[in-house]
Amino acid sequence: MITTRRSLLAAALLTAFAAPQIPSAAVAAPRPATASPAEVPAPATRAPIGTKSLHLVDASRPDPWKPSAGHRELMVTLWYPALPSAGPKAPYVSKELAKKFLGSEDAAGVRTHATLNAPVAPKARPLVVLSPGFGMSRLTLTALGEDLASRGYAVAAVDHTYEAPVEFPGGRMEDCLLCAKPDAGSIIPNRAKDISFVLDRLTAPGSGLRVDRDRIGVAGHSIGGASAVEAARTDRRVKAAVNMDGNFFAEPSKDLNRPVLLLGAQRAGDKENRKDWEQTWRHLTGWKRWLDVGQGGHLTFTDGPWLVERFGLPSTVDPKDAPVAFGTLKADRATALTRAYVSAFFDRHLRGVPRPLLERPSAAYPEVAFVNLARP
Repeated sequence: MITTRRSLLAAALLTAFAAPQIPSAAVAAPRPATASPAEVPAPATRAPIGTKSLHLVDASRPDPWKPSAGHRELMVTLWYPALPSAGPKAPYVSKELAKKFLGSEDAAGVRTHATLNAPVAPKARPLVVLSPGFGMSRLTLTALGEDLASRGYAVAAVDHTYEAPVEFPGGRMEDCLLCAKPDAGSIIPNRAKDISFVLDRLTAPGSGLRVDRDRIGVAGHSIGGASAVEAARTDRRVKAAVNMDGNFFAEPSKDLNRPVLLLGAQRAGDKENRKDWEQTWRHLTGWKRWLDVGQGGHLTFTDGPWLVERFGLPSTVDPKDAPVAFGTLKADRATALTRAYVSAFFDRHLRGVPRPLLERPSAAYPEVAFVNLARP
């Protein structure tokens, strides 16, 4: 079972975000309706990016959480370098999913930077798969996904069905069946299987993407981060993995000789959560870094900070939990440092481009500290 305070908070986020949007005194109130429309933080470059959604069915296995549903179904959002297109920008979220996941339709008006179904640009690209936190929609990794695509990556964010509300074509909505009783020991290996299946489809002919099969990475938030590392352990195609503040819950059964970035928040000084990463750290035998954002919170590495800054904190989040969830870091800094370190990691390990940002503390990001720095 998921038992730590941090992971209990993560497991409760679905309920928290689904509550009516009554702002807490601990954070800024929502902006008035007359304010300009909200938008996803702008990507690093102005290179054109496209997006599309995929409904994938894994005919090789039944759904582990709801066998009566038949084969495992997944929804995936792709972001990718695109040819210039005059098409419409993709919506951030549908009204139905916004109401289900965020408690109101407000976020359905958020503007994105990716053109819907834009033609894919030539040239095979490194692929990064993104896995969200437990109870969290793939939409919460949009800012990171768009940014990576603007830097030349093909990106795929996966919704793990029955672990969060998921909307399928035609308006079918599947609820989070596991939210009442999450079991990390089962969720993590199953997510690794989901990721491998997505890789099967995206690297196959006719996938609609141009993917360099030799340059594949995975990143995830919370339990999605632990699953990213597990995917690197179980699938040889995954060359590098990023865990953004996700507990592993158990010591791994075998070592992993692949590059791994552990990007945490308030973790270095927290005995319980530090121990969780320390027991995995010694089993990471390849290139590795452990970075800690002392002013951050569990949701620092997601769209959570700027969503809350814009629309307010859900009323069911106790103010005393707000520092654990969001920290004291402003939304723009949270987005900037997440993008900077994740892209630097993949630039180095998928593209072979040196990134000094990963070698020592940076004056540009004083919020980020190096922990247990090792250069194997």
